[in-house]
Amino acid sequence: MTNTTTPPTPPPPTQPPTRRPTRRLTQRLTSKAPPRPKPTTILTNTLTATLALTTLATLGTLLHQPLLIPPLAATAALLYGAPQLPLSQPRNVIGGQLISALTGYTTLTLTGTPTPYTAALAGALALTTMTLTRTNHSPAAATAIITTTTQPPTLPFLTTLTLSTLTLTLITTLRPKIDPTTPTYPQYWW
Repeated sequence: MTNTTTPPTPPPPTQPPTRRPTRRLTQRLTSKAPPRPKPTTILTNTLTATLALTTLATLGTLLHQPLLIPPLAATAALLYGAPQLPLSQPRNVIGGQLISALTGYTTLTLTGTPTPYTAALAGALALTTMTLTRTNHSPAAATAIITTTTQPPTLPFLTTLTLSTLTLTLITTLRPKIDPTTPTYPQYWW
């Protein structure tokens, strides 16, 4: 008897994998940002930011002084969104805001005229003074610009700014009590 089976056919040559455009696009669009916080953290951030900003608005109404100014809303975003950053620590929040306001007043005094260029110079010099004093707080540069463009009375403005930054900072210390999974705040005071 003869073997009538045919020899097995060799497998087809393997072809290199083809790159799919969707895979490459997906890789490029994938974010390297940190993961989204847990829903409880987002809720805690929202509640404490709302409490802090409405407290400023209420105190301002009672005192007939604007305690809630735009740079303080940006400060609240840092305090409640990234409390562990050096920019969010009390030294930087309170010191940075006050030093920037004083820088704005000084710039206005030295130039004598509230122009857009004076405001730009005040913002830049505020960054310099905050860096020199180790009180970097980016929203505070806008405070220097506000003092040069709106020229609020110095002592009342500095007093309300101090009250506002203390209020924001103290309310931030409540976050870990509301949601124990949030980072301890502050990491340092001074």
